[in-house]
Amino acid sequence: MARKHTRRDFLRQTTATGAVLLAGRRVFCRERSPNQRVVYACIGVGGKGDSDSSDAANHGEVIAICDVDSNRLRRRKVDDRFKDAKTFVDYREMLDQLGDKIDAVTVSTPDHHHYLASALALKRGIACFTQKPLTHSVWEARELARLAREGDIPTQMGNQGTANSTLRTSAAILRSGLLGAVKEVHVSTNRPVWPQGGPRPAPSEPPPNLAWDCWLGPAPERPYAADAYHDFKWRGWWDFGTGALGDMACHTFNMPFMGLGLRDPVSIQAWTSGHNRDSYPQKSKIRFEFPANDQRPANTDWR
Repeated sequence: MARKHTRRDFLRQTTATGAVLLAGRRVFCRERSPNQRVVYACIGVGGKGDSDSSDAANHGEVIAICDVDSNRLRRRKVDDRFKDAKTFVDYREMLDQLGDKIDAVTVSTPDHHHYLASALALKRGIACFTQKPLTHSVWEARELARLAREGDIPTQMGNQGTANSTLRTSAAILRSGLLGAVKEVHVSTNRPVWPQGGPRPAPSEPPPNLAWDCWLGPAPERPYAADAYHDFKWRGWWDFGTGALGDMACHTFNMPFMGLGLRDPVSIQAWTSGHNRDSYPQKSKIRFEFPANDQRPANTDWR
């Protein structure tokens, strides 16, 4: 019988695990045969996790897959590349059991799990490929950067656009000054393409294939609601996603960020359609102002 995971178990075990992980950190680049394949574990194998785990299997050996949805685990196991991989519902259990055998993890979960899953791996010296947006908060992003830097551990954030050479070419054109002095950048998106800005739906019982407590993970407790969170609509909720900005700015703002050096804004102001501090607004406009640098004048903004 599958173990029943409770939220109290999750929080208690997370606290205990975090307290002891720094001991005995394994070195990623250990001595090995040049012909030996990278050993992966994949956290989240549905949605973007489907392609991320496939890429890992195509370039290495996947020995474990983890997902809170047993249907997704079952579908992944049908693929011959994953037939020998051990399955887990809880990535903490996976890392506890196999952490000394894993070289790298892919983290392809809802945003609120990105930090915890990645931090637990990094503290074991395991390399991380974590999907965008890297974390759910600025503090979490800084902590992951610190862990990777102090452990000298290879990391990468998943972002298809930044991996494309056309983006780097466009950024180089901006840096060259070919377009002259850029004073404003305007960026827009069609997001959200999920429900956002409304009240919580009525609670219901989670389906038998979903470990709801593990899906919540480090987020505040709330009841499951059918067709409201899992498996895509979580992006519109403060506790789980990062809204349209977190979903799309890493694709649409990364080119001017790289090309114009848009770091450390001096002011940020937002206008929204209103929200209830539970779900992100249906629409918003955000103005960032930046100080001058060698590439452009001050008062550059994007909206």
